[in-house]
Amino acid sequence: MATTTQRLLAATALTTALALPTPVHATTYPGHTTSRYVPLTDTTPTQAHEHGCAEGRTGITGPRILFFGTQEADDRLREPGRTASSTTPRSPYSKAAQYAHHWAQGFTECRTNQATTHLALGVNNKEDSGLTGTHAGQRWAHLVTQVRKDSTTDAVTITTALDAEPSWSTPAWARDWLAAYTKATTIPLYAANSADSCPTTTSSDCANGWSLADVHHMAGGGNPRIHVIPQIYRTDGIQARQWANISRWGHTNTRDPLRFAGAMSQHTACQQRSCTKTDNTPQQAWTQLKEALDAHESTRVNTLGPATDMRWP
Repeated sequence: MATTTQRLLAATALTTALALPTPVHATTYPGHTTSRYVPLTDTTPTQAHEHGCAEGRTGITGPRILFFGTQEADDRLREPGRTASSTTPRSPYSKAAQYAHHWAQGFTECRTNQATTHLALGVNNKEDSGLTGTHAGQRWAHLVTQVRKDSTTDAVTITTALDAEPSWSTPAWARDWLAAYTKATTIPLYAANSADSCPTTTSSDCANGWSLADVHHMAGGGNPRIHVIPQIYRTDGIQARQWANISRWGHTNTRDPLRFAGAMSQHTACQQRSCTKTDNTPQQAWTQLKEALDAHESTRVNTLGPATDMRWP
C-alpha cells in the first residue's frame, strides 16, 4: 500500500504531467492505480459507480484508463477482446459517456486523501470495422470533449487514451486517427500502446510494416499533449527495453525522447484470465521500465509516475 509521501509524490506527478510541461514524478515506486476493460453491454450505472468508488477509496492520485473496445459505424462500440465477426451486441458511444459519469461520481463520493484522477476514455486502433482512421479519431474527440464538458466534479478530469498496437492496423490508419483527434481537440491523450516486434537495440522495423518512427509518433513523439503509459506485461523485461530503445531512437533522430507517465501491467487481468509470462505485477512493470530508461543517458528519467494495472470488471 502506498505511503502518504508516495501519494503526495504521485499527486505532484499527475498535476504536472497533464498540465504539460515536463512531468515531475516519484523517484521510487509510487504505487499503482487500477484501469479496466469495460464491456458496456454487461455493465450497469450502479456497477460503474462502484468501480469509481473502489478507486476513490485507495486515496491514490494517478491516471485510470477505461478501455471500451473498438469503434464501429454509427458511433457504436464493440466490446474489448471481440473480433469484427463477433455477434456480441454493440453499444452506443452514449453508454460510454454514461459509464464515465457514474464512475466519476463514485470516485468523488468515496475518495480519501483528497485524491484526484485523470479518467482516460480509451479505444483501440483496430481497423477491421471499416471506419477510416480520420473518422474514428474525429468522432472519439467529439465524444470525449462532450463528456469533459458535462463533468460535474473537479476530482476527476476527463481525458483520452488510445491503445495503439502495430498488429491491429496499418501505420497510416493509426496516424490518421491521431491526426484527426489532435485536430479536433486539445484534450491530452495517454498512449497505452504496445511495441509489437520492435527491436531493443537497433532501428529495424516493428510488426505489420510499422517503423520505429511510426511507433514513436503514436506514443507522442513531437506532441507535448501526449504521454505514454506503455504495456510492460512480459516478465522477461523485453517490452521495457523496446520502449527505451524507441525513446532513444526519438532522442537521436528527432531530439524528442518520449514523455513517460508510468507503466501499464495486466497482473489482475491475468488472475481473472490465464496468461503465460505476461503477468508482471504493477511494481515489476514500473521497475523494468524505469531501469531500462535509466540504462541510457539519452532516455534517463529522474522520476516516473505511477503504474496502472489492467483488470476486467
